[in-house]
Amino acid sequence: MKRRPLLAGNWKMHATVLDACHLAADIAKTCAGLEDRDVVLAPPFTVLSQVAHMVAETGIFIAAQNVCWEAEGAFTGEISPLMVLDAGGGAAIVGHSERRQIFHEDNALINKRVRGALAFGLIPILCVGETLEERESGQTFKVVEEQVRAGLAGVETADMKETILAYEPVWAIGTGKTASTGQAQEVHAFIRNLVADIYEKDIADQVRILYGGSVKPDNIDVLMAQEDIDGALVGGAALNAESFGRIIHFQEI
Repeated sequence: MKRRPLLAGNWKMHATVLDACHLAADIAKTCAGLEDRDVVLAPPFTVLSQVAHMVAETGIFIAAQNVCWEAEGAFTGEISPLMVLDAGGGAAIVGHSERRQIFHEDNALINKRVRGALAFGLIPILCVGETLEERESGQTFKVVEEQVRAGLAGVETADMKETILAYEPVWAIGTGKTASTGQAQEVHAFIRNLVADIYEKDIADQVRILYGGSVKPDNIDVLMAQEDIDGALVGGAALNAESFGRIIHFQEI
């Protein structure tokens, strides 16, 4: 089943208002007339509304880099789903490896974020992936399965149709290392089969699974040629309109 490609740029902790607006405008130009794929930008919370305004009516979707599970309350430092929606966002990255590794967010907390996003109409982009130590000790599939099952706990079938998954091997993020196409495809196929086991094959066939981990203009084409890779979650290369534009306009091989 051919799924609609999705190319997402995670700006992480980069870009003040002026820089963000320039970058968003330049990326929007590269997407002019693009109709066969989706583009998502995930800017910092502080520029979310400005970027949403810059790309309004361009077809580019806006995502938050994280999201709380409550609409409001005593959650200092958190951003609620309603705040994301109000700022122009329609999706949220959840469980990014940096949240797991640096800020020690566990599967239970990430699941609350996933369900919170869905409850308020946001599309979650649930990230999973193993560390180098876990891969070298043969635990890749065990870790990924635990993260997928826990992250999707309580997510109904109807909501799963809208949920996006992203496989990002921790050892390949920001390191310049990229999982080989064989390694990436193998885990993507495993995740799709896992979704089929949790839900049903029709759902698994529809779910888009992105690859994240040092995605660049020179490796996007071969990654996108893999059967179960439906897009990319891009970090550093998304901070440059030219490089991200080449990734958006990947060539089918």
